[in-house]
Amino acid sequence: MGDDMVDVLVAGGGPTGLMLAAELALAGIDVAIVERRPTRELVGSRAGGFHSRTIEILDQRGIADRFLAEGQVAQAAGTGNRMLDAGDFPTRHPYTLGLWQKHIERILAGWVDELSVPIHRGEVIGFAQDDAGVVVHLAGGEPIRTAYLVGADGGRSVIRKAAGIEFPGWEATTSSLIGEAEVAEEPELGTRRTPAGLLAFGRTEYVICDGEVVYADRGPVGIMVTEAHVGPNSDPTLRDLSEALVAACGTDYGIHSPTWISRFTDATRQAATYRDGRVLLAGDAAHIHHPSGGQGIGLGIQDAVNLGWKLAQVVRGVSPDSLLDTYSAERHPAGARALRQTMAMSALQRPDPRIEAVRDLMAELMDMDEPRRHVAGLLSGLDVRYDLGAGHPLLGCRMPDLDLVTPAGPLRVFTLLHPARPVLLNLGERGSVDVGAWRDRVQVVDASYDGAWELPVIGAVPAPAAVLIRPDGHVAWVGDGTGAGLEDALTTWFGPPVAGPVLRARVGSPLTDGGLW
Repeated sequence: MGDDMVDVLVAGGGPTGLMLAAELALAGIDVAIVERRPTRELVGSRAGGFHSRTIEILDQRGIADRFLAEGQVAQAAGTGNRMLDAGDFPTRHPYTLGLWQKHIERILAGWVDELSVPIHRGEVIGFAQDDAGVVVHLAGGEPIRTAYLVGADGGRSVIRKAAGIEFPGWEATTSSLIGEAEVAEEPELGTRRTPAGLLAFGRTEYVICDGEVVYADRGPVGIMVTEAHVGPNSDPTLRDLSEALVAACGTDYGIHSPTWISRFTDATRQAATYRDGRVLLAGDAAHIHHPSGGQGIGLGIQDAVNLGWKLAQVVRGVSPDSLLDTYSAERHPAGARALRQTMAMSALQRPDPRIEAVRDLMAELMDMDEPRRHVAGLLSGLDVRYDLGAGHPLLGCRMPDLDLVTPAGPLRVFTLLHPARPVLLNLGERGSVDVGAWRDRVQVVDASYDGAWELPVIGAVPAPAAVLIRPDGHVAWVGDGTGAGLEDALTTWFGPPVAGPVLRARVGSPLTDGGLW
């Protein structure tokens, strides 16, 4: 890239980095990704899907069907020894989607390609920032100049370390090996407990035939085994995996020809802040935790959609630099809460008779409706509510995907969010709400909705007269029919008022039909 300037450089091409780059591209920002892996092909699958809120976020951008077409839908959120059924939650996606990370990345990368985001292969070794921007240094390559740098480069983040951002938390007390290998003896597939902890075997391959996903009992065996002692902070070997299996099972099943082997622990850490000047953190670079509960990919994608539109507005000069402070202010507490949950769930996996008693008690509690809804809301991500002050129960929550009736015909709320733009939804008299000088930034939609308003965990809420929806799908203002507080909310989230032309959807957008914009 040489001396070329890019608006935003994202370090890391995993799910978080890909999602963030797409969000910025939708906003018209010149964004590029730099990824240390030499090729796009991801070896192994260290994560396996995501929960309801993450699927909703993908639905908000019109790409959820790409993932649903390849994954497996199930009620797979659980705690202790009990699966939690979220099927009664008010969402179009009251389930978990099982899909290996290598396929998640492939699908996201395809979307990023459609948005013409360049991905450069190289390793970031450091950077220098000042008031004008950031110069990013690559191993063996020319430096890259950027206005903002986002570290989405994983738990060992070079960006976080170079920024000097502290990473406090808890050290590992247990570790597990995970990988894929060929076996001479077929193990019993499934998950069971051993004296050291959990042991799991499964098949990890599927094929796509004529556009259809076909799961096949083929390919390497996926293995996860808890080690008797916390392993070293180094790359594990086939011998390490063999010894762990022998200790757990009395045999290593003749494992050979590993595709990949990795180690994870219950170490839990969170960056003290997600921002240092022009450098920001997202995903595992901002927080690491035990994989219990399947929170990892979802947390990163939620980071990305919270940050993307804010960073885009600051880059364009629409909003002041201080808007970026709300990213850390909102996502840090949400991340901390999720990390506490993963700590609790990993503790429940310990092979201790006393913990077994706790698991049994948790199972009894999860059979009760209110505890089940509370924990399922946390695991699914549907209960995230940003602290935007006192007011209507919707304020700060994710906006429900209502089936609206508009002058242009039936329309889903999430369809309005496909372009990643803010929406003022007027549910009162047509034309009764006006965004005035913000008309070039905020889409106003007159609509009606006659159904009940429900939020997961909270339940029924009063029907509002109007709502201001941020690009990440969270409610920034709730109207009572008077417009009180609207200008303050518009200024806070979408910058000071200016005069300008009405914003138009890009050609080919479903919103261009019917003249909603």
